[in-house]
Amino acid sequence: MKKGRVPCVLVVMGVSGCGKSTFARMLSERLECPLVEGDDLHPAANIAKMASGTPLTDADRQPWLEQIGRQVAQWVDARQKGVVTCSSLKHAYRTAISARHELVCFVYLKGSREGIGARLRERTGHFMPASMLDSQFATLEEPRDDEVVLELDASATCEELLDAACAALRALEKEAGAGEGTVVVDCVPAGRAPD
Repeated sequence: MKKGRVPCVLVVMGVSGCGKSTFARMLSERLECPLVEGDDLHPAANIAKMASGTPLTDADRQPWLEQIGRQVAQWVDARQKGVVTCSSLKHAYRTAISARHELVCFVYLKGSREGIGARLRERTGHFMPASMLDSQFATLEEPRDDEVVLELDASATCEELLDAACAALRALEKEAGAGEGTVVVDCVPAGRAPD
């Protein structure tokens, strides 16, 4: 993660089945901030296309990415904490969402094809079939060094992921100090004293 600024918007990213929704929900609860589930912003035509096993094109994704970007920009402009889920598989998608603003951090739940495939096969009630995983990994562009990204191991438990994310945010907060524009992150679990 880039040093010196504490992000106020966290975009939980990764391929389908990596655990974005569960982790993002718990993270938003820990941070006491709003959560937007990116999948809920897909137009019906996109959901129908994915449910049929047909990958989306960049043209299909563009209005969806723009809508997520508007939500992110609203939070950034207000210096309000927020969490949003979005697979964000390509560099161009992440740029469209964040506008490369330093207060937007992508929390990348990185996992293996085998591990995430096993999880997807057990999942029920989601429109994305397990057969689409190959296209997700084919589309995935690993985050670059110039992006604001916190990479976490998707095979860890949600509690381990939360602790790791909060430790990274607290470290940035300590380094940044409490200067003007700093977003204070209070994500210390109940009953635990801050470091």
